[in-house]
Amino acid sequence: MRHLVIVLAGAFALAGCTMIPDYFRPDSPAAETWPTGPSYLPASKATSVKIADIAWQDYFADAKLRQLIGLSLANNRDLRVAVLNIEKAQAEYRISQADLFPTINVGGSADITRTGRRNTTTGSAETTRSYSASVTVSAYELDLFGRIRSLNEQALEEYFSTVETMHSTQISLIGEVATAYLTLQADQEQLKLARDTLDSQQHSLDLTRQTFEKGIASALDVRQAETSVDTARLDIAQFTTSVAQDLNALTLLVGSSVPEDLLPDGVLGNVTAMSDVPGDLPSEVLQARPDVVAAEHSLKAANANIGAARAAFFPKITLTASNGSVSDAMSTLFKAGTGGWSFAPDIVLPIFDMGSNQANLDAAKVDKSIEVATYEKTIQTAFREVADALAQRGTIDDQLAAQQSLVDSTAASYYLSTERYKKGVSSYLDVLDSQRSLYTAEQDLINIRLDKQANLITLYKVLGGGWQQPVQAAAR
Repeated sequence: MRHLVIVLAGAFALAGCTMIPDYFRPDSPAAETWPTGPSYLPASKATSVKIADIAWQDYFADAKLRQLIGLSLANNRDLRVAVLNIEKAQAEYRISQADLFPTINVGGSADITRTGRRNTTTGSAETTRSYSASVTVSAYELDLFGRIRSLNEQALEEYFSTVETMHSTQISLIGEVATAYLTLQADQEQLKLARDTLDSQQHSLDLTRQTFEKGIASALDVRQAETSVDTARLDIAQFTTSVAQDLNALTLLVGSSVPEDLLPDGVLGNVTAMSDVPGDLPSEVLQARPDVVAAEHSLKAANANIGAARAAFFPKITLTASNGSVSDAMSTLFKAGTGGWSFAPDIVLPIFDMGSNQANLDAAKVDKSIEVATYEKTIQTAFREVADALAQRGTIDDQLAAQQSLVDSTAASYYLSTERYKKGVSSYLDVLDSQRSLYTAEQDLINIRLDKQANLITLYKVLGGGWQQPVQAAAR
C-alpha cells in the first residue's frame, strides 16, 4: 500500500499543465450605439434602468398574467427539457472530472480445486485452495500534457452554455405566455366589438326594412344593410374560433389547463408599468443576454478542445498498479509473508498515424472558427432584434394617437351620414360606408393597442430580462 500511495502522489505532482490557447473575446461585430432617426425615441427619453436586472415578477403588472407565467415555469415541457439538459451536462462534466483521478478498486477471490486420485502423483484425491485480496489502480493516465484537463474544461464550458440556454428558453417562454395572454385579450375584445356591431347593424337593418315597407327606402338599401349584418356575423364566427385557438395556445405554453379565474376579462390593458426605453449601450445590453453568453461559453469549449487535440501529439503514460495478499488459507491471508505488489507503467508515443492527430487538431481549430462566427452572428441577431423593437417603440405612440383620432373622426362621420340619410340628403350607401369605416378603424385600434403591449414584452425579451428571481426572494 505504501508503494501504491507513493506512485499516485508522484502522478498528481507531475500532472497539471494544459495546452489550451489563451482565450480572447472576439470584438463585437455590432455597432457601438443604437440606431437613430425618425423611427427611434430621442436619447433624452431613455431610462437608465437595465431591464436585465428586473425580475419578471417585478416587470409584469397584471396579477393573472404573473400567475400564468408561474404555472408555465413549473409545467412547460420545453423548459423542463432545458432543465434536464442542464442535469445531463452536469453529469457529463462530473464524468470528465472523474478522469482526472485514479480509479481504485478493492477485490478478493477464492479458487478451490479438487483433483481426483487418478490424476495425482500421490494416488490420493487432493484439494487445493487459493485466496487473494488486492487494491488495484487500472490504466490511470498521467495527465502530463493536459489532455484530460482540457477535455474537463471543455465539458465545464458546455455545462455553462447549457445553463444559459435554459435561461434563454425561460425568457422566451415568459414572453410567449405574455404575448399569448395579450392576444387572447385582444381577440376577446374583437369578438365583443363584432357582437356590438352586429347588434347595431341588425337594428339598422330592421329600421331599413320598416322604411322599405313604407316605401321610403329602396330594396338596394335593404340589401346593403344585410351585407353589413352578414359581415359582422362572419367576424363573430371567426373571432370565436380565434379565441378558442388562443386559449389552446396558452394552455400548451402553460403546460396544463388554464384555471378559469386566470383567464383575461376581455379588455386589453397594460401588462407592464414600463414607459421608457433603456439607455444602455449595445455592449452592455447584448452581453447580458443569455443566448450571447451561451454562445461565448460554446466558443470557450471549442477553444479548450484545441488543448486536448494538441496534447495528443505527446506521449500518453498510463499506470496500472496493485497491492495485495495471496494465501492458501483464509486464516493466513493477511499475515506476514503473503503480501505482494505489482507496478506496470505504460507509455505510448505517436510516431506515424497517417496525419490523424493533425487532422483532429485542424478540425478542433475549424470548430473554434465556427463558434466564433456563431458567437458573432448571435450578437448581430441580438442587435437587430433590439433595434427592431426600439424602432417600433419609437413610433407606436404616434400610431396609437393617429388611430384613435381616426376612430373619433369616423364615428363623427357615421353620425353625420346617418342624420343626413334620415333627412333624405344622402343615400344609405354613405351610411354603410361610414359604418364600415368605423368598424374597421375600431378593429385596427385594438390591433395597435396589442402591438404596443407586445412591443414592451419584446423589449423585455431582447434586452435580456426575464429569468432572474425577485430581489426579495433572492435575499431570503
